[in-house]
Amino acid sequence: MHSGWSIFIIVITLANVLACWWLLYWAKSKKKDNDSETTGHVWDEDLKEYNNPLPRWWLGLFNITIVFALVYLMLYPGLGNFKGILNWSQAGQYNTELETAEARYGEIFRAYASETVEVLAENPDALKSGHRLFINYCATCHGSDARGAPGFPNLRDNDWLYGNSPEAIKTSIIQGRNGIMPGWGAALGEDGVEEVAAYVKSLSGLPYRLDLAPEGKKKYMQFCAACHGTTGTGNQMLGAPNLADDIWLYRNDLESIKSIIANGAQGGMPAHGDLLSAERIHVLTAYIYALSNPSSADAGSKQQ
Repeated sequence: MHSGWSIFIIVITLANVLACWWLLYWAKSKKKDNDSETTGHVWDEDLKEYNNPLPRWWLGLFNITIVFALVYLMLYPGLGNFKGILNWSQAGQYNTELETAEARYGEIFRAYASETVEVLAENPDALKSGHRLFINYCATCHGSDARGAPGFPNLRDNDWLYGNSPEAIKTSIIQGRNGIMPGWGAALGEDGVEEVAAYVKSLSGLPYRLDLAPEGKKKYMQFCAACHGTTGTGNQMLGAPNLADDIWLYRNDLESIKSIIANGAQGGMPAHGDLLSAERIHVLTAYIYALSNPSSADAGSKQQ
């Protein structure tokens, strides 16, 4: 922060604290001329508000809050560039908590790291640790039950944009993913979008307009097959969804499909490589792998 702004913040902050103290002192020291002094406010012709002093206990609490504010500003950052006597910071607090957690749990995760993902996926204790990591870092988007939401993949249905091998899952966690579906509204036009939507619905066995699907197939081959494949089964190398299995990242009603075709969609999986250690990512990978792998599904489901 620029020194000028720092000084400005210090002055404004201390001035507000002192102003509170002055207001308190002024209200306390103001004398009444007689016992019948009023504020001048009158209701219903004869109901008057008397100018009585504030209760001493209230004044005492107010003084305590002022002292507390000054002590706090001396110990912790709050006055511009002044870091406080304790030199506390959010980053420092976070690092301290990480170090404490590493000292307590690091050995456990290092022991897990010596096992393969497939073996850990059958280990109930490892899955409990993986579940806790999932709740902390993944549940916001994928849900506490890992069943996702529109735009956020379901991790339990064995239908994967980038594959569910341990290596693919670990890559997704470490590096994140960026999915981009271009919008084709301008190229297809309104009728073309309607036709392609009809054909896409036919791929997954949903009700569709028979008169539009043949022309929609032609346009699909021209605009969509490069990513989703000629049969609509998708491409995990590109993160292109399978359109032929009636499992949808977004919704499968006609208007939603038309909107995606016309306007496109962008999805992002944030990278967690800088947030989690390699050992914790290994355990988290095992938990996610267990959710959809048939041989480990029961183990994963027990963590919910």
